[in-house]
Amino acid sequence: MKNSLTRFLASAALAAALSTAALPCAAQAYPSKPILAVMPLQAGSAVDVMIRIVAQKMSENIGQQIVIENQPGAAGSIGAERVKRAVPDGYTVGVLNDSILTMIPNIRQVAYDPVKDFVPVGVVAAITWVMVVSNELPAKTVPSSWRWRRAGPGRSTTPPGATAARSTSRWRRFKAATGIDVVHIPYRGATQAAVDVMSNRVQAHFSAVSIVLPYIKDGRMRALGVPSSARSPLLPEVPTVAEAGVPGFEWRTWASFVVPLATPGPVVERLNAELVKAVNAPEVREKLIAQGLEPIGSPPAMVTQWTQDGLKRMRDIVQRAKIQAE
Repeated sequence: MKNSLTRFLASAALAAALSTAALPCAAQAYPSKPILAVMPLQAGSAVDVMIRIVAQKMSENIGQQIVIENQPGAAGSIGAERVKRAVPDGYTVGVLNDSILTMIPNIRQVAYDPVKDFVPVGVVAAITWVMVVSNELPAKTVPSSWRWRRAGPGRSTTPPGATAARSTSRWRRFKAATGIDVVHIPYRGATQAAVDVMSNRVQAHFSAVSIVLPYIKDGRMRALGVPSSARSPLLPEVPTVAEAGVPGFEWRTWASFVVPLATPGPVVERLNAELVKAVNAPEVREKLIAQGLEPIGSPPAMVTQWTQDGLKRMRDIVQRAKIQAE
C-alpha cells in the first residue's frame, strides 16, 4: 500500500510538472484574484473553525484572500451543489466534510455525485468528538449514564447536531451496545445543541471537542468519554468510550477541500501544495490541535479513497439501522 501510494505521488508530481510547463502565463499566475471557499455548514461549527484557521494561512502564503462563505442547508447539500455548478477555474473551492460526501448521499437523493462531480484537493484535518452530559444528570461515567437511562427509558434526549442522520447512527450504535433508550431532537447546528445541554433541555450529546471544550473546562457541562482509539490531549483525564466500557465504539470524522469537475490539474496541484504547506505550518498545527482537531493535509488521492470507503461503510450502517433523512 505504501509503495503504491509513493509511486502514485511520484507519477502525479511528474505529470504536474510537465503540465505546468505547458500552461499559458495566465494559468501559471494562479491565483490572481480572491478565492471563494463555500462552507456548507454553520459558522462556529468544528469544520468552520478548522477552515478559517487554515484559510488564513493559505491567504498569507499565496497573496490572495480566501473568502469563506457559509451556506448551510439540507445538511450541507445546498453548498455542495453550488460547488458542483461553479466555474471550474480554481476560484471556487468547496469545504466538504465526510457527512456531506458519505452519509447524506446514502439517506436522500442529492444533486451531486460525491465521487464523480468533484476533483479532490486534500483532506484538511480530522475532528475529535466527546460525549458530554448536563451537569444535572447524576451520571459521572459512561456506564452510569446508561444505567440512569435504563431506569427511565426515553427520558433522556440527545441532540443530533448539524447532521441529524449521522448523529442518529452514532446513538443507535451506542444504544445497541448499551441497551439505553433515547429520544432524538434535531438541531440545525451543534452550537445550539451544546447550549441546550448546559441548560438541561437535553441531557446528552456527542459533540466536536472544538465546540464544547470551553464549557467542559469552566464546568458548565461534563465530559464522559471520547469515541477515539486514544484519549484527547486536550482532555487527558477523560477516558475513551472503549475504556469506559463500550469496546470498539469509536469514529473519526474529517473535512476536505474539493473543486468542481474539470478544474485544471495544475490548479489542483497548486491548491494541494498550498493546503499541505499551511496545515504543516507550526502555528497552524498548534491552533488546530488546540481546537481538538488532527492536522492532516493529505494528497488528493486520500479524499477519493476515504470517500469511497465511507460511502460503503455508511451504506451498511444506514441499512442496518434503517436511518432516514430528518
